[in-house]
Amino acid sequence: MIDPRLALALFAAGCVLGVVLFWPGRGLVPRVARRMRMGERESLEDALKHIYKSGRRGTPPSLESLAGALGVPLTRAARIVEGLAGHALLEPGGPLELTEEGTRYALQVIRTHRLWERYLADRTGTAPGEWHDQAEAREHEISPAQADRIAASLGHPRYDPHGDPIPTASGEIPDPQGVPLPYLAPGASATVVHVEDEPRALYARLVALGFSPGMKLKVLEAREGRIRVEAGGRPAELDLATAGNVTVRQDEPEAPVAVEATHTLEDLPVGAVAEVIGLAPACQGIQRRRLLDLGVVPGTRVRSELASASGDPTAYEIRGALIALRRDQQRWVRVRLPGEAA
Repeated sequence: MIDPRLALALFAAGCVLGVVLFWPGRGLVPRVARRMRMGERESLEDALKHIYKSGRRGTPPSLESLAGALGVPLTRAARIVEGLAGHALLEPGGPLELTEEGTRYALQVIRTHRLWERYLADRTGTAPGEWHDQAEAREHEISPAQADRIAASLGHPRYDPHGDPIPTASGEIPDPQGVPLPYLAPGASATVVHVEDEPRALYARLVALGFSPGMKLKVLEAREGRIRVEAGGRPAELDLATAGNVTVRQDEPEAPVAVEATHTLEDLPVGAVAEVIGLAPACQGIQRRRLLDLGVVPGTRVRSELASASGDPTAYEIRGALIALRRDQQRWVRVRLPGEAA
């Protein structure tokens, strides 16, 4: 005869195991199933984005390009294509072409991604190099209604922080503008309209040089696979691969070119005083608000008080307060050095 206490213990253990495995919404089995469904949905949505963007660039997508973009074997890519067709998101037969519903769905995913990047840039201290990856994760979790609320809270922005247009809730999106930077001839002046965020290494280099939408630049020289420019009033040299990730709108020859500051706080010697002209376009979001709150506005006088042993950060006196700024923050503050004409 089984000990009643053992039977009761086994029954209790079975109940606990059942709860752990099958509790609605929180049990192991529902969570695994939900994760599997989410994984399938992510694959379908990422495939939609690739097919849409490829078509928009004029490079017809293929099974091979889809497999490469998603990092999956060709057999897996084929199953994803079958799934898209099964949901009436892909035209049956022939080349990979989205249906009207597929295009609408792709634009909604792209809209969510770019809105979230805009949110990260404007409302958080997230580093530019992390915007894309975080948005890649959240684009699959945020509903269209939530995306609309984010857009409203941001004032319905038209472009993300890289310069990509944000589709409207109704699916409208403007055509790309501008040309790659290497297309410009020496002497040409232009405005940056887009900075591509992939590959990561090239984007990190452009961020370090201060490239961002809205920046003014002038091509100084192009030779031996490199381009020298004056960007944001400072010299920079780029290889063709890096320069190709910058899209610009060339200024009209007769249009006056805005004169930008050629100096930043990084150029201010210890003990010297400079006048703030403004903040660089690359300074966005919470960083920009912090500097403005500290009084770093045009006309403010800033004194370089003390540099750390390594030279970074440096302490500055701004409106009676001592503020430490890192070198990358110093490059955001454009100044007029002593002796320069206004």
